[in-house]
Amino acid sequence: MNSENLTVDQIGEITEFVDIEAPPPGEKPTAHLIFGTNQIQPVEIAAKRYHQGLAPLIIATGGTNRHNGIVEGSEFRKLLIERGVPDSVIRYEDQSANTWQNVEFALPFLREALDSGLTITAISKWYHRRTLHSLASLLPDITPFYAISWEPIYAGRSVTRVDWPGIPDGKRRVIREWEEVSRRVADGSFRRAELIDGAWRC
Repeated sequence: MNSENLTVDQIGEITEFVDIEAPPPGEKPTAHLIFGTNQIQPVEIAAKRYHQGLAPLIIATGGTNRHNGIVEGSEFRKLLIERGVPDSVIRYEDQSANTWQNVEFALPFLREALDSGLTITAISKWYHRRTLHSLASLLPDITPFYAISWEPIYAGRSVTRVDWPGIPDGKRRVIREWEEVSRRVADGSFRRAELIDGAWRC
């Protein structure tokens, strides 16, 4: 597809496909998995939900960020503690280099959550659908699971569901996500994940 000349229908189709949003119902506590990033929004979400009694276990992921050198998992842990989240609630890994490894290196903590009867809620960029398929592929017994999204900022602009086609950094990332996930589901290197009755299932 020529990304320079997307139609309104194509933009709508892509936006709907990559959108991960599927929050847990009502007051249901779940384990929250923060995917690696150099932006702070997911920490704010997880900390707020902990204080609401909705995040009894928080799993932070991410190794050294290639843009600013911050070790994401360790930084998330520090920021969560600064926001009043007890260290006993936090699990983290700080070695992963990509989305797949975020899940792979956090598997012991994800299994701890499932074994304790908690479902999983992913916290990631709204268009980062690879997070869902990485979870489905590496932890197929995760079904059902949930996702809470946030809007990243690139070059000072918030990449939203409406504005992404007009933001070069956002457009490139959203198109890449759509193309890669579609290709990898088709070739079998990603397990399917579908939104059914408000939850992601694989």
